[in-house]
Amino acid sequence: MAETVFDVAIIGGGPGGYTAAIRAGQLGLKVALIEKTPKLGGTCLHVGCIPTKALLFNAELWDHLKHAADYGIDGVESRTLNWESVLKRKNAIITKHTKGLDFLMKKNKVTVLSGYGRLTGPAKDGVHTVALSDVPDGAATEVKTKNVILATGSEAKTIFGLKPDDRILTNIEMLSVPEPPRSLIVIGAGAVGMEFSSIFRSFGAEVTIVEFLPRVVPVEDEDVSKEITRLFKKRGIDVNTGAKVEKVEKTGSGVKVTWTNSSGKTVEKEAEKVLVAVGRAPRTENVGLETTRVQLDRGFIPVNEAQETAEPGVFAVGDIVAGLPQLAHVAGMSGIVAVSKIAGRNYKPVRKDRIPGATYTEPQIGSVGLTEAQAREKGYEVKVGKFPFAGNSKATIVGSHDGFVKIVSDAKYGEILGVHILGPQATELVAEAVAVLELEGTVEEMMFTIHAHPTLAESMLDAFAAVEGMAINA
Repeated sequence: MAETVFDVAIIGGGPGGYTAAIRAGQLGLKVALIEKTPKLGGTCLHVGCIPTKALLFNAELWDHLKHAADYGIDGVESRTLNWESVLKRKNAIITKHTKGLDFLMKKNKVTVLSGYGRLTGPAKDGVHTVALSDVPDGAATEVKTKNVILATGSEAKTIFGLKPDDRILTNIEMLSVPEPPRSLIVIGAGAVGMEFSSIFRSFGAEVTIVEFLPRVVPVEDEDVSKEITRLFKKRGIDVNTGAKVEKVEKTGSGVKVTWTNSSGKTVEKEAEKVLVAVGRAPRTENVGLETTRVQLDRGFIPVNEAQETAEPGVFAVGDIVAGLPQLAHVAGMSGIVAVSKIAGRNYKPVRKDRIPGATYTEPQIGSVGLTEAQAREKGYEVKVGKFPFAGNSKATIVGSHDGFVKIVSDAKYGEILGVHILGPQATELVAEAVAVLELEGTVEEMMFTIHAHPTLAESMLDAFAAVEGMAINA
């Protein structure tokens, strides 16, 4: 193996790494994928996106069964939740897709190497050396490569130096609890905190959210934050914003959290478990960056539009990149950009204003582009259209009326600047919005784009028309 010189070696087998590896293989590059754990897929597949969404689907079905009689389905009043089977199904989904990745590596002639990869300094005669540790017996301890892609991902942050255990949890422990907690305090109201709050409220837990910032899902449009807060409170979730956590301490049977609320009052609350969901830290320590020209920005790696770092031949993708949101689909696309550059192919840089956000709460949130506030801050004269799902016939059919579609547009030229969806299947509907922004679509163009009836997607048509005050169904 030491004699082989790869075109690209990728450190990290999560969405950024495995996507880059597959595309590199498709482009005819000789590629090595280095992963320190026994399985490819990273946080997203094993303890993040995929298992969380599996549980959210279970929660959605469970919520539907609560209203089975409304759908003409009798005899399910005595339903019981088999949590062991819920976890078994979640794990089966992970296993299926882990095997799928193994197949794709073989299909695309990717050499998968087990071990911990580190940079060893600048390239010599155009070739980088990546040191490998924790390798299987007899395996090579270094990789020679013309280019390196760092795709090392991120890990959950904690507070007060707390160590995760059976009562103080991160996303990893939360996904394997032996049974749903009867009560749960969630610290942090970003996507992770909101999704777990939604899951366990559906399964009957008493849920409390404690968020330091003035509103939940703070990256979303303010109208979305306001309405999801109202709907969470309607579901019985205790939502606290502008709340600074002061202490987290174990009690005889649970955990007590003390915070100062927005009025300056001290509040104490105890629950069976606490989920710490205060963001994720980039894994950029101990990967050899000190041997390169890379200067970290608060732990993140600055890159150019081709994902190149300051060290020639070294690229960075995904959660470790400065200025990019930590999302699996961003990691994957940034990996494709890096590999395309390495292969000398055309590429389009990742644009932050074209990245969809997807939060799988009940109801769901899907968004892309500028919020109304951001558009105004950038100096646009803004026109807004808003259409409630209450006016959509398919929303009536599926029994999900809450939420709306909000369009933010430029009043002068009609260009659509942002789309913000709160409601049924919002995470699917947002795909249309991404395409519209990518193609610089206008309100007029979309008002004359035929949407099938009856569909949830029709709500998009009405929302575009609402910009001009001409929604048909509102």
